[in-house]
Amino acid sequence: MQDIFEEIIDYLKGIWLKRRYIIIATWLICPIGWYFVAAMPNVYESEARVYVDTQSLLRPLLKGLTVETNPDTQIRLMVKTLLSRPNLERISRMTDLDVQASNSEEYEKIIRSLKNNIKISGVGRENIYTLRIVDEDPEMAKNIVRSALTVFIENTLGESRSDSDSAQKFLNTQIKEYENRLSNAESRLTSFKQKYSGILPGQTGGYYVKLNGARETLKAIELDILENETRLNSANKQLVQSVAADTSGDNKIKSESSIQTTYDDRINELEVQLDTLKLRYTDRHPDVIEISRNLEHLNKLRSTEIEKYLAQNSENTGSLKRLSANPVIQEVQIQVNKLENLIASLNVRAEDYRQRIIVLENRVHTLPEIEAELVALNRGYGITKSKYEQLLSRNETAQLAQQADETTDKIQFRVIDPPRKATKPSGPKRFILFGVVTILGFGVGIGLSLLMSQLNPVATSTAQLSKITGVPIFGVISANENLGLHKWHQKKTFIFIGSNVLLLCLLVLFMSFFLFPDLIQAPLQRIF
Repeated sequence: MQDIFEEIIDYLKGIWLKRRYIIIATWLICPIGWYFVAAMPNVYESEARVYVDTQSLLRPLLKGLTVETNPDTQIRLMVKTLLSRPNLERISRMTDLDVQASNSEEYEKIIRSLKNNIKISGVGRENIYTLRIVDEDPEMAKNIVRSALTVFIENTLGESRSDSDSAQKFLNTQIKEYENRLSNAESRLTSFKQKYSGILPGQTGGYYVKLNGARETLKAIELDILENETRLNSANKQLVQSVAADTSGDNKIKSESSIQTTYDDRINELEVQLDTLKLRYTDRHPDVIEISRNLEHLNKLRSTEIEKYLAQNSENTGSLKRLSANPVIQEVQIQVNKLENLIASLNVRAEDYRQRIIVLENRVHTLPEIEAELVALNRGYGITKSKYEQLLSRNETAQLAQQADETTDKIQFRVIDPPRKATKPSGPKRFILFGVVTILGFGVGIGLSLLMSQLNPVATSTAQLSKITGVPIFGVISANENLGLHKWHQKKTFIFIGSNVLLLCLLVLFMSFFLFPDLIQAPLQRIF
């Protein structure tokens, strides 16, 4: 500890030996700094305090009936946005600051100055806000604070009104839009039900009921057709046998209901051969071409023989007369005609039911799509209807809230302290700045003295000299008075003290200029 103390003493002695640097630094820094501080223009502060009352009597009465907004949140938002560009431009127009700008750069400078100088602060739950600004002109400072206060109040109240109007317009627009949507949804649903009437799920006689009924009916009709065809075949056989017994079978055409010729067996054989060859060869094979040509020739001969048979009218007429004269044949013929007519009728009915089944089966394939489309239409219609009813309810609520806002204000402003014109400057804090400049000057001087004492050291004690040289010191011899060193050191001390006293006097003069403005500034202003 003793070594540290001795080392500090050595540093101080070194600074004292180099004290001329303190004189140089203080005279270079302090007067210039004091002059700049004295030349700084006076600034005047103006402020206003306003109380924001958000406790409206209508709030508890209208709770649950109107849309509740948090006025505290709205106030905080207005505080944060007070220094926005539009508001600052409005303040500049209200205070005629924009007239002072001759170009856009100067106008931007004014806007930045307003943004940096206007201060707004609040006291938490008390809802007391303070607007403050510092300006060189006290009247301008007062006007700026008053304009900012006006903008703050009007924006808050206007925002509430504009929000209500915007909400009302938005709701009316949405109601019209959803009304059109609801009308379109109803039209689509009605058209869909009309298009798929009778086949929609849940209606009487749906898909599966109709499809199963049509299939069962078709099976019954096909069974009737099969039974009647069996009866017809039996009747035809009976008719053929009766005709064969009643007529001579010498001709090669056996009956009028089943015409047979002499070429039928050969034609059948050739057709079998042709089918066999076509399974092995193409239509251009020589055997296929030859058999096809023979088959075509035999068919022509068969057609010629049938035409000759039909041309024999007299013989046919006599044969028919003989057939009609036989009562057994007549009865069988009547039965055959009835069965043919019944089978034709049943075939028509069966074909109709087959078409119905095809249509129903195609609809069965599209049933999931129809059901999905119906569900989607119902869902869209339900959602649109629900939203439309909600919008109508919200519209009523918004109208009630708007009427409540028009009759009374949820937010009330009470100006506690209106802005006033300052009579005394609030800054700059010259006395503090004078002290800062003085400390800075002496600090720089001490730093330079310490630096020079380390760069060009001088031993100030035997201990320091012994420590530097490493040689023990056994004695000390004082300087002779004839050398004049004591007088020189005393002279330097007097110069140092005189310099500091002179600087102190100069500082007192600067401070007196502002401490006694009536005694010093007024005469000087009259002179200059």
